[in-house]
Amino acid sequence: MMNQKKKYIFWFKKIGIKDIPLVGGKNASLGEMYQNLIKKGVRVPNGFAISAKAYFYILESAGIKDEIKKILSDLDTSNMQNLAEKGHQVREAILKAKFPEDLEKEIISAYQKLSNEFLLIPTSYQSRRKVGIPKPTFQSALRQVIGAKASGLQATSCLMDVAVRSSATAEDLPDASFAGQQESYLNIKGEYALIEACKKCFASLFTNRAISYRVDKGFDHFSIGLSIVVQKMVRSDKACSGVAFSIDTESGFQNAILINGSWGLGENVVKGVVSPDEFFVFKPTLEKFRPILNKKLGTKEIKMIYSQEGNKSTKNVETSEEEKNKFVLNDDEILQLAKWVKIIEEYYKKPMDIEWAKDGIDNQLYIVQARPETVQSQKNINIIETYKLQATSKESKLPTGQASYQPEADHSLGDKLLCSGAAVGSKIGQGKINIIKNVHEIEKFNKGEVLVTEITDPDWEPIMKIASAIVTNRGGRCCHAAIVSRELGIPCIVGTKNATQVLKSGESVTVCCAEGEIGKIYSGIIPFEIKKINIQKFKKPTVKIMMNIGEPDQAFSLSFIPNDGIGLAREEFIINNFIKIHPKILLAIDKQQFIINDQKIDEKILEEIEKITQGYKIKAQFFVDKLAEGISMIVGAFYPKDVIVRLSDFKSNEYNNLIGGKYFEPKESNPMIGWRGASRYYSEEYKESFALECQAIKKVHEEMGLTNVIVMVPFCRTPEEAKKVFLEMKKNKLIVDAYKSKRNQLKIYMMVEIPSNIILAKEFAKIFDGFSIGSNDLTQLVLGVDRDSELVSHIYDERNEAVKILIRNVIKIARRNKVKIGFCGQAPSDFPEFAKFLIECGIDSISLNPDTVIKTTLQISKKH
Repeated sequence: MMNQKKKYIFWFKKIGIKDIPLVGGKNASLGEMYQNLIKKGVRVPNGFAISAKAYFYILESAGIKDEIKKILSDLDTSNMQNLAEKGHQVREAILKAKFPEDLEKEIISAYQKLSNEFLLIPTSYQSRRKVGIPKPTFQSALRQVIGAKASGLQATSCLMDVAVRSSATAEDLPDASFAGQQESYLNIKGEYALIEACKKCFASLFTNRAISYRVDKGFDHFSIGLSIVVQKMVRSDKACSGVAFSIDTESGFQNAILINGSWGLGENVVKGVVSPDEFFVFKPTLEKFRPILNKKLGTKEIKMIYSQEGNKSTKNVETSEEEKNKFVLNDDEILQLAKWVKIIEEYYKKPMDIEWAKDGIDNQLYIVQARPETVQSQKNINIIETYKLQATSKESKLPTGQASYQPEADHSLGDKLLCSGAAVGSKIGQGKINIIKNVHEIEKFNKGEVLVTEITDPDWEPIMKIASAIVTNRGGRCCHAAIVSRELGIPCIVGTKNATQVLKSGESVTVCCAEGEIGKIYSGIIPFEIKKINIQKFKKPTVKIMMNIGEPDQAFSLSFIPNDGIGLAREEFIINNFIKIHPKILLAIDKQQFIINDQKIDEKILEEIEKITQGYKIKAQFFVDKLAEGISMIVGAFYPKDVIVRLSDFKSNEYNNLIGGKYFEPKESNPMIGWRGASRYYSEEYKESFALECQAIKKVHEEMGLTNVIVMVPFCRTPEEAKKVFLEMKKNKLIVDAYKSKRNQLKIYMMVEIPSNIILAKEFAKIFDGFSIGSNDLTQLVLGVDRDSELVSHIYDERNEAVKILIRNVIKIARRNKVKIGFCGQAPSDFPEFAKFLIECGIDSISLNPDTVIKTTLQISKKH
C-alpha cells in the first residue's frame, strides 16, 4: 500500500488495482488508467479517492455500527416491506452520524487542491492545456481566482464542480457486479455540498437493492466498505455521454465494440431511461481501417443537464427534434472511443464495461469509469442451449444466453400474440402477469410471476430476481432491465411501448426470446423444450460446413455455431428490412426528379422516405451506408472466414414492393425468369442503382478492411453477360480489372442455378474465382417447374436424378479447372442424404440453414 501523511485521501496517481480493498473497484480502476493509459492517449479526468477506511472511521466515531447490526438482525430480504424498512433505518442512521472533523478537513483540503489544479491558471496557453482548462473559460476562471485571493477566501465560485461516486470494495469483480447499487451525485460544487454528497454515498451502501444483492451473493454487510470517487466533472451536460463495452452484450461476440450514447449527463444511459444511439465497431481491423459496422439512431427523448433549482444539482429536460434526429457522435469520435476501449481491454486482459463522456466546452472525449464485464464473459460458450416452443416449426440453436436464429413466421401462434419488443437473451419464461407501475408497489409482486412495468432501475432488483420473465414499455438492449436480466438468466423483452396497456394482471402468458431479435408475449402457457449440446465434443467433418444467413442482427449470435464461414448472405434481406426503399427513387430525389414516366411521385411516399432517411441530404448515400452496415455485420461476425455475399436478386414484382418501386418496375408475366440478377446490373435502366451496391461492397472491403468478403453474382445466364457485369464493377472501382488474373484481392463467385451455368461451366471458370450451387432455381429450371406453384409442387424435388446429374457434372468441371465450388441451396438442410451425395461428388463446402447445422453436421460426421 501507499505511504501518505494523511490517512484517508489518495490521489489517482497513487492508486491502482491492488488497492481495491482500500479504495474500491471504481477508484482502483480510475487510478490504474490515470497512471498507465494516459500515456497511451486515453483521456481520464483527474481526481482523488476517499478511502473505505473513512467509512469505517465514521461508523466507529459515531458509534453506529452496533445500531446497524441490531437493525439488520431480523432482516428478511424476501419480504419487500421488511427490506425497505430496514434499509431506510440504516441509511438514516448513517446520514445523521456526525462527520469526524479531521476527516472533513482532509476531504475539503483535497477538494481545494483539485480545484486549484484546474482553476489556478498557468501563464502560458500550453500549460493550461496540460491541466485541462478549456480555452473559453480561461478569462472567467482567472477573474474568479483573483477575486477569491483578494478576499482571502476559498470562494464557492473558485471551487470546481465535481462528480461524487460510490466505489464499494467488492465492486466491479469479474464474477459479481455491484455497479449501480450505490449512488452517484453530479455537479457537486462547494465544500458543504461535497460533504453532504459524501454522506449520501456512504449511506447508499445500504440501499434496498445493495442489501438484497449482498445477501444473495453471501457477502457480509460489514466485510464490504465504501470508498468515494471525487473527480473533475466532464461537462457532458453541454454535449453527450454514454457507455461502451469491449464485447457485444447480447451475444458475447468478442470482436465487436458496442458504444451507446445520448445527449447530456450519463445517468440516463446507465439507468436505461433513454433509448440511446448505438454503434458497433470491429476490433480486428480498427488499427488501420474505419470499421464502423453499424449505426442506429436512438430516440433520446430527454437529456440530463445542470440545475440551479433548489437542492437539485441536475434535472431532465426534453431534447429538441434536431437532437433526436442527430447522432451524438461523429465517425471520428466513434472510432476514437473504440480505440480507447480496445486499449483498455488489452491492458486489463479481459472484456470491459466502460463509461465515457464528451465535454461540451473543450469538445474532448473522456473515460470516466471502467470495470470488468460480468455477464457474457462468465458464460461457457462451449455449451449450446436450445429453447423451442413446441408449437413452432423451427429450432434456435445457440450458445447459452445468446439471441437465437429468427425462424420463419409461425402462423399457428399468430392469434396468441399479445405484444412484442426487443428480445434480451434466447430463453422462454412463463407465468401470471403482475403489472407493477412504480417501485413503491413491489411488495405486491410474487415469486414466479411475469413482471410488467414501464422501466426498471436498481431499486427493482429485489423482485427482478424472483420473476419468471420481465417485460418493459421502455428501454433498449443496454437498459437496466436488460443488463440485470442477462446477469440473472431471465428472459426479458424491453421497449414494447404498450405492454402495460395491452397486458392484464393475472393473465397467464409465455414470454419468448427464442425467435430472433423480436421478443414476443403470447397468451397462455405454451409448452417448450430445452436442449443442450457441448460443442467441445463436436467432431468436424472433412467437408467445410458453412451457413446461409440473411439477418445481420443475428450474425454475432450465429457465429458461435460451429461453422467454416457463410456460404450465402442475401442482400435482399438487408434491403427489404433495413433500407425498405427502391434505389432508383432515392437517385431521382437527389436529382430533383419528381415525375417518373409521366407520374408524379406521391407526397406521402416522399414524406415516408424523408422520415426513413432523416439526417441524409444525399438520399442515395443512405442506401450505400445501410447496405454496407448490414453486410459488414455479417462479414465481421465470421471474420476471417469466407463470407459469400450475393448481390441483389429481387425479381421485378419484389422490387415493386419496395417504397417507390411502382414508379420504376415493369410488369412481367413471369418475373421468376425475367429481369433479375446479372441482367439488371449492366442495363441502362438499372446500372446506376447497381453502382450503389458496388459502393457498399467497396466500403466493406476497403474502408472497413473486411477482406474476407466474397461477392457472388446471381442468375448470370451467359459468359458474355458475366463480362458486362465485371465491366460495371470496374467502372465503379470495385475491381481494378475485369480479367480474373488482374483483379485486386476481392474474389467474385457465380451462383450456379441455370442449366447454362453447368453446360458452359468451363467458360465460366475462366471468368469467376468460384462457384456456389443454388439448388432452388436450378431444380425448377431443370424440371420446368414453377417452384411457387402449388399445382406442380409434387414434382419439385432437388433429389431428382436429372438435377443430381447436372450437380455431379459441375462439381467435376470445377475441380478439373481448380475453381472452388460449394452448395448453398435448401436441399442439404432438408435432406441429410443429399448432403451425403454432395460429399461423395467431391463438393468443397456445404452451406446450411443455421437451425440445421448441428443436426446435419452430426449426421455427416457419423458417416464420414
